[in-house]
Amino acid sequence: MDFHTFQVNLGLAWLWIIVGFVSGFVLGSYFHREEWLGGYTSFKRRLYRLAHISFFGMAIVNLAFCFSVQQLTSNLLLSVASWGFVVGGISMPACCFAMAHNPRLRSIFLIPVLSLILAGSITFVEVTGL
Repeated sequence: MDFHTFQVNLGLAWLWIIVGFVSGFVLGSYFHREEWLGGYTSFKRRLYRLAHISFFGMAIVNLAFCFSVQQLTSNLLLSVASWGFVVGGISMPACCFAMAHNPRLRSIFLIPVLSLILAGSITFVEVTGL
């Protein structure tokens, strides 16, 4: 695996872990307010929680990619997968926050979902040799 590409996924994973901790602190600082972000079950508050969790989820996915492909020979498909995980990792929480404020943006979730499906599929094929 190309060291630079590997380093981008690894760096994003650890950055997202830190951002997950910080966002958890910020969200946790206001959880006691009943009506914060429209109340506990409000659409906006649910999407903020989803964004917070997605930082950790996307970090784990990028770490899993790094560990899964480190022994493989770098090629174009692995580079596409690497950048697909980066795009998915960045766009997932961004889409959650954007949609929390404008529910009509629902279709923007195609960006992280499609990039993650593509990256995951490529990684599966490359790791298994199918």
